[in-house]
Amino acid sequence: MQIRELGLVEYAPSFEAMKAFTATRDAKTPDQLWLLQHPPVYTLGLAGKVEHLLQASEVPVVKIDRGGQITYHGPGQAVVYLLLDLHRRQLMVRQLVNLMEQALIDVLADWGIAAERREGAPGVYVGEAKIAALGLKITRGCSYHGLSLNVEMDLAPFTRINPCGYEGLRTTQLSELGVHTSVAEAHRRLAERLAALLEERYPVILPAAQKQELV
Repeated sequence: MQIRELGLVEYAPSFEAMKAFTATRDAKTPDQLWLLQHPPVYTLGLAGKVEHLLQASEVPVVKIDRGGQITYHGPGQAVVYLLLDLHRRQLMVRQLVNLMEQALIDVLADWGIAAERREGAPGVYVGEAKIAALGLKITRGCSYHGLSLNVEMDLAPFTRINPCGYEGLRTTQLSELGVHTSVAEAHRRLAERLAALLEERYPVILPAAQKQELV
């Protein structure tokens, strides 16, 4: 598993880079986690409905190929993209979603925050508010896109949309819940937990010599 810390990156180039990486990877390409932030942007999934954008603003809207509806990314949010070969790990999409949610729940628990998943509404919630969003694209048996955790950011842009297509859904973040930490620290904890869960539950299944190349 390779972990790449990319910093603050415009959304469109990172989207194109994920697609290119996935299109050109082969059976020996190591899985990667990309840790980054984005300047303000709304992303609209494949089945996304424009009516979930309630108010136009200077924030651009980018139509992308993940599942789900509309969400917001901005500085102060920890984004992790999971570029995984699911076949090598004998990992199903629903299992990957569950693993991502569990990693978030575990990391939040380490900060003393009780979070939970909701059936039929991917993501992680604290009480009635959403603190983390998920979205994936699977092609050629490989995943890209991933998750975002609100750390300390301007939440106002979320009020101009129906987050993830849910009318009136409130969002929250670590700083509102009394946890003041950096995006870098959130990235570190998420990457460590995701990598640990993947290795524990869905290790790469390859001959030993070839598997060593992917560590």
